[in-house]
Amino acid sequence: MPSQSAKLIDIPEATRVSVVLPLPLSGSYDYSLPAHLAAPAGSFVEVPLGPRRMLGVVWDHAGDAGVAANRLKPVTAVLPAPPMTATLRRFVEWVAHYTLSPIGAVLRMAMSSPSALEAATHRAGWRLANPAAARSTPGRERVLTALAEGAAMPGDVLARLAQVTPGVIRGMAAAGMLEPALLRHAGRFARPDPEHPGPGLSETQQVAAAALAGSVAARAFHTTLLRGVTGSGKTEVYFEAVAECLRAGRQALVLLPEIALSAQWLERFEARFGCPPALWHSELTSTTRRETWRAVAAGAAPVLVGARSALFLPFPDLGLVVVDEEHETAFKQEDGVIYHARDMAVVRARLAGAACVLVSATPSLESIANAEAGRYAALNLPTRHGGATLPEVSAIDLRAHPPERGRFLAPPLVDAVRATIARGEQAMLFLNRRGYAPLTLCRTCGHRMQCPNCTAWLVEHRAQRRLQCHHCGHAVATPPACPECGVGHSLVPIGPGVERVQEEAAELFPDARRLVMASDSIPGPAAAAEAARRISAREVDLIIGTQIVAKGWHFPHLTLVGVVDADLGLSGGDLRASERTVQLLHQVAGRAGRAEAPGQVLLQSYNPEHPVMQALVANDLEAFLAEEKAQRLPGHWPPYGRLAALIVSSEDALEAARAARDLGLLAPSLPGISVLGPAPAPLAMLRGRHRHRLLLKAERGVPVQPILRDWLAAARLPRSVRVQVDVDPVSFL
Repeated sequence: MPSQSAKLIDIPEATRVSVVLPLPLSGSYDYSLPAHLAAPAGSFVEVPLGPRRMLGVVWDHAGDAGVAANRLKPVTAVLPAPPMTATLRRFVEWVAHYTLSPIGAVLRMAMSSPSALEAATHRAGWRLANPAAARSTPGRERVLTALAEGAAMPGDVLARLAQVTPGVIRGMAAAGMLEPALLRHAGRFARPDPEHPGPGLSETQQVAAAALAGSVAARAFHTTLLRGVTGSGKTEVYFEAVAECLRAGRQALVLLPEIALSAQWLERFEARFGCPPALWHSELTSTTRRETWRAVAAGAAPVLVGARSALFLPFPDLGLVVVDEEHETAFKQEDGVIYHARDMAVVRARLAGAACVLVSATPSLESIANAEAGRYAALNLPTRHGGATLPEVSAIDLRAHPPERGRFLAPPLVDAVRATIARGEQAMLFLNRRGYAPLTLCRTCGHRMQCPNCTAWLVEHRAQRRLQCHHCGHAVATPPACPECGVGHSLVPIGPGVERVQEEAAELFPDARRLVMASDSIPGPAAAAEAARRISAREVDLIIGTQIVAKGWHFPHLTLVGVVDADLGLSGGDLRASERTVQLLHQVAGRAGRAEAPGQVLLQSYNPEHPVMQALVANDLEAFLAEEKAQRLPGHWPPYGRLAALIVSSEDALEAARAARDLGLLAPSLPGISVLGPAPAPLAMLRGRHRHRLLLKAERGVPVQPILRDWLAAARLPRSVRVQVDVDPVSFL
């Protein structure tokens, strides 16, 4: 029994906190935070959710006090990671609101490396113990020499330095010559040196570079569109903005559309700054992702170059965001949270008070319209650097110069390739189509090999002897007989892919050293770097490639580009088909003649009178863009209006059609907007789901998100029906 002098001790009450979980949920959950834990807004915490334990983030608001405190489950742990910054939390909220996505789904992209949130573990290595404990061998002597200075060393590094197998090191440890040791974590990323001497800039480049550096030095949000012809040195110009960001002690983010294929960009960065940047893309190992995430959060990765997902990394002080090749559709994420990284990069910079630079030789009409309206500043590099001239572009009319029967290269293109290789120069054949043939059919009954899960033909990949769907990945071995009529050896390929062009090139140019550059043959950074090395070293005479050869490569000995099918991409009802085709073909044409020798580009077309072909031949993109603007402006089509797509899908075809019809009946009727559809999607089935589309079209000043939110809230659809919202759609499939 306590004495009368004993005092009552106040036990602090638990604090109510609101936690957002990385799940497709629109709200947050309230938890109680025990008094012995501290978790300010942004803290990463572990909380119970049913029988599971989940990681989440403490958000800003205090939660719904209507839920009794004694009913709240407690936070079980606060993780030792730096809290998510207020800027990144605002960005997550903004993306969720703009795309009509659950905030938890967006948060999941900002928590893409969960292991980085745990306490850092020490890496194990080896150090000297008793070198005389066992007999010596030449290999063991090399190990002892490597460790002679006394510092511990990781096993893989030690084995490489001593030129021994890991088994030798384990044997020395078993004999008592070495002992385990914990290694201190060293900084993974060197700091790029802004004063490292870079390439000389022309007067025009210096003016543009000074303007970009000034926008960074202002430490305020500012967006600039940097235009320039291919080979004008746009990269070297925006590197000076990166240098200014480094001088200011802030972090820089550079987004590339194909980071895994950017070997030459990385070489140019290292030449300018003396060391490589941090990388962020899908092919990183889990260990590298964890270390990179931590370095970014700690401010120890001054410059990071990455794919679109890098926007959601935890930069504590972001001073510059660069979007290179800003026109590229690869910046649009079509699954999960549907967003355009170019547009979100501008938002990320605005929230961080950072400069944003959009870079392209062929900017999107959206960015051009923003520059013309004064929302973006504009800089232009009108000539190639170092005196190089733009290539001469000509069209080959396939009606007048058809290829030989069974072939796809017209005689004028064949002659040009032969002449180029004979001069000791390099040539490229471009076809934006993977595989051997896009369609396989039976010449007996006409049956077409189609994907069972998608409204798409199976593409033949002859080297692997398979037919594959490029939408869902479904693949089957090429059958010896038609599965419909049973006739053997009756399946024939229709149309060319790059593999078929390579086969034709092998027959036409048997002595040429050929290289195929497609995502099937260049799967990642190492393969891309090796391909670039071989081409630069003149170990290749003829490059045959898809769209990956159009992005940023610099091959000084490449003087001829032949486009096998320039009409590809112009068909269909896509409002941006012409714009995208002219961008792609102009970019691939820009690979030719980037040094002393002049370049030549030949476009094979059945419609050389098309405005796209005429613009490319005349090198008059401004006239083409003016015509595009004139066509879109009266009807309020983007960028002079707003679009938002609803994609209704179900595994049951009838259910999908009914749901789309019901949504159509509920379509809003408001001033300044109209709704098109519902209609079956061009890709009517995708991954086993039947699809219908509706398209909301609005004048530019109309905020579409509240309209969409009210429209969807009024619908009562079966749980098996899925509705995807695509604000500002790029694809209309």
